[in-house]
Amino acid sequence: MRKLLASTAFFLVLLLWSCSNDKNQDHKNSNETKGGVYIGGFLRVNEVNNIKSLMPIAINEVASYHLASQVYEGLVKYNQMDLSIMPGLARSWEISADLMEYTFHLRSDVKFHNDPCFKDSLGRNLVANDVKYCFENLCSKNVNNSQYDVTFKDRVEGANDFFAESKSGKVRTFRGITVIDDSTIKIRLVHGDANFLNILAMPGCYIYPREAEQKYGNEMHTKCVGTGPFYIETIKEGEAVVMKKNSNYWAYDKDGNRLPYLDGVKWTFVPDKKTEVMEFRRGNYDMIYRIPVEMFHDIFGEMQNGKRSLDFDIYSSPALSTHYYGFNLQTNPFFSLKEIRQAFNLAIDRQKIADYTIKGEGRSADYGMVPYTEVFEKMGYDYKGLKGYKYNPDSAKKLMALAGYPDGKGLPSFNLEINSGGGDRNILVALVVQKMLKENLGVNVNMNVVTWPEHIDNIQSGKSDFFRYAWIADYPDPESFLTLFYGKHVPANYLEKSYVNFGRFKNKMFDSLFVSARSEPDKAKRYKLFSKAEQIVLDEAACMPLFYDENFRLEQKNVRNLPENPMNYIDMSTTYLIPKKK
Repeated sequence: MRKLLASTAFFLVLLLWSCSNDKNQDHKNSNETKGGVYIGGFLRVNEVNNIKSLMPIAINEVASYHLASQVYEGLVKYNQMDLSIMPGLARSWEISADLMEYTFHLRSDVKFHNDPCFKDSLGRNLVANDVKYCFENLCSKNVNNSQYDVTFKDRVEGANDFFAESKSGKVRTFRGITVIDDSTIKIRLVHGDANFLNILAMPGCYIYPREAEQKYGNEMHTKCVGTGPFYIETIKEGEAVVMKKNSNYWAYDKDGNRLPYLDGVKWTFVPDKKTEVMEFRRGNYDMIYRIPVEMFHDIFGEMQNGKRSLDFDIYSSPALSTHYYGFNLQTNPFFSLKEIRQAFNLAIDRQKIADYTIKGEGRSADYGMVPYTEVFEKMGYDYKGLKGYKYNPDSAKKLMALAGYPDGKGLPSFNLEINSGGGDRNILVALVVQKMLKENLGVNVNMNVVTWPEHIDNIQSGKSDFFRYAWIADYPDPESFLTLFYGKHVPANYLEKSYVNFGRFKNKMFDSLFVSARSEPDKAKRYKLFSKAEQIVLDEAACMPLFYDENFRLEQKNVRNLPENPMNYIDMSTTYLIPKKK
């Protein structure tokens, strides 16, 4: 029945697509041009999780990030080949010697998408005041604002005061942002920060026009007006999104071809991974990522058995992504006991989960929350000095007894909340963890499976005491993982949402090291401080790291310029499709 429903959903999505374009024409319109690239055609991709919001300041999960990155842009963006910073809306910038002042020079040829929010529905030119307006919104209290904590808070001069006064109704002044002229804007920081360009590449720093927010308000979760290579023509929440080429896009390639090459992108939201893989192999998708555990060896077995006739390409790399189980330390009296959290960590055989449950689709989380990355280690991150949790059920039992619950006696059952979608991996891992906690500690764990939007809301609102989550780096730096434990991200009122520190962990020593690391200009010293901060997270057992992801992407052989990278960052502005061989 599950497969039938998934296939039916896919069929309905195809019907929606056909209202915009005949899917059989998606690749037939591509024509070769200067430099050997091809212009035209629609790229077809799928997200297994529905988008929650495409409003830049509200983006907090990967599906929304993937879509929004094609519609919006920031001052800078990532090179998807190596994740280096490259110019975006800013053509150039200067950074002061003390790393406290950043001056950006905007491009003069950037226009917002044509949209009814403008006079005559024609998009106007971007100016520096648009950037200022968006950054002021980023630093204003809003129930949907999940980006402030991980971007300008405690970084940009005056951001904290601007945020605190955002509900006052008074005219506010943002001290750290100065508009010099229409094409120049200056940002002053609280302390020197060599990582600030990475922060500006985050979705919370995407730029949109004042007119869009005035017209659409909260409808901006789907009403998108940006400057990116594509605009949204059709959106049917939970089913499909059709993006079209922005014919006024500012970028050109080295041969003088105007970007983007594609006519558009068609997204679906089929949650069943098996259906997704099946449709990919039928040629109905051009790219998918993450292969279901159940199909992993079937696909790779074809290669291992000498069958080299795969009609698609496979790309892989270690991901900057950690899967973990979180504890709510603020509202659950049992998880407030460090001994119980430590016992849970020691009772889990991570290597067994990596080898037999996810079958090589990830690596056991032996270090902590920051995935092992050779680049981080070379820059000074002390992975070898970190003391994580090796499987030790005997020590786990002793800690439970020390906490006053020998063999789990007296403990209530716990509800582990996991999200649906993405194949069976979440459930398979949860079943194994459930069994290990029962056998090794006598702890009863019940599973509660909810939809992704409900899961996100429950975690942020503190309604889930024990929950599954995966954190993908917002930028290639250990800080992006350790910010999950920064105490200042926890709201003073426990009834308010905690957008980043989901477990509501607080530790003064961690906060001190974290803040010191963020303001340290020397990268080697900075990474040493971060690794010391992570050891505190491990000692306190603030969460249960399970495994580090491996990125696997499947692409049809006619897809070009869609490289895989550790953050799974996607920029489709230079992607193109060559004609399929008959």
